[in-house]
Amino acid sequence: AGKLEIKRNEDKQPVKLNKQVLLSDEFKELWDRIKYKTTYAVQFDSEGLIKACQKHISDRLVVSRGKLVYEKASLDLTKGGVMVVGDPETEYGTIDTEIEVLPDIVSYLQNETQLTRKSIVSILTGCTNLRYFKLNPQKFIEGCIDIINEQMRLHIVDGIVYTKIGDHEIYSQELFQNEQLTGYLTSNMIASTKSPYEHVVYDSGIESEFAKEFERNNNVKVYAKLPGWFQIDTPLGKYNPDWAVLFDVNGTEKLFFVVESKGTMGYDFLRPAEQGKIECGKKHFKELAEKTGSKLSLEYVSNMDEFVEKVLAKAG
Repeated sequence: AGKLEIKRNEDKQPVKLNKQVLLSDEFKELWDRIKYKTTYAVQFDSEGLIKACQKHISDRLVVSRGKLVYEKASLDLTKGGVMVVGDPETEYGTIDTEIEVLPDIVSYLQNETQLTRKSIVSILTGCTNLRYFKLNPQKFIEGCIDIINEQMRLHIVDGIVYTKIGDHEIYSQELFQNEQLTGYLTSNMIASTKSPYEHVVYDSGIESEFAKEFERNNNVKVYAKLPGWFQIDTPLGKYNPDWAVLFDVNGTEKLFFVVESKGTMGYDFLRPAEQGKIECGKKHFKELAEKTGSKLSLEYVSNMDEFVEKVLAKAG
């Protein structure tokens, strides 16, 4: 369990707008690149999904019989109560009782994955370890659900296509003025001169470090911690990226970035749903870059040095 951070409600205060930045030409340039909304369509190969599920269930899902744990120890009865003498001995055993009535695995998986019965039957009959179902039905079903949903997320993301919805479906710049932002001055806010608010409200230590680096870096002309109302639709749920940044290279080239910062953990350590949302976000902004003719991309980085390296690679 992590540390529970408790904030005093009376310390909560609204964050004032920095109109000098919000109304500047540079921030308007940045916002005009990212403000458009998109819609998406999904196409994927159902046979490819079935084969992937068969492979991963066969390779990864191992189920054993119910387990019994025996612990044996010597006890000493004293005035203070019963005491354990020495270290207890442990012995494991299995439950050999046969499962007489098996649950309807096809209906169960259909309800939990929304696949057709035909697809589920194809997945199960193509697995090499279906015998585990008789050993521990509930454990086997739970494992199948996790793997099938994981593979569905991956296949959906691979086959997703985003399309810009005209020029009028946008996140208006006026929302910064209409939607109130609040924070705690002593615990999750730092002063800002380059963002549309006088303070940046951050959610983690890594976000605090990025905000400080954006303020110090002269190449960063303006940036914004994207508010909660700035969301991208994905099949995995709403996605709210972390930052929008205008980066000036040698005073001759302006690059526009949306940045996702997740700390020191690598991309491979993120949960599949988080990875999927980021990949959807990349495709969303790629569509906007193509439609607006601008250098815009979403980048996943863990520190400012990594971000700068990616910027310079784009500029080169």
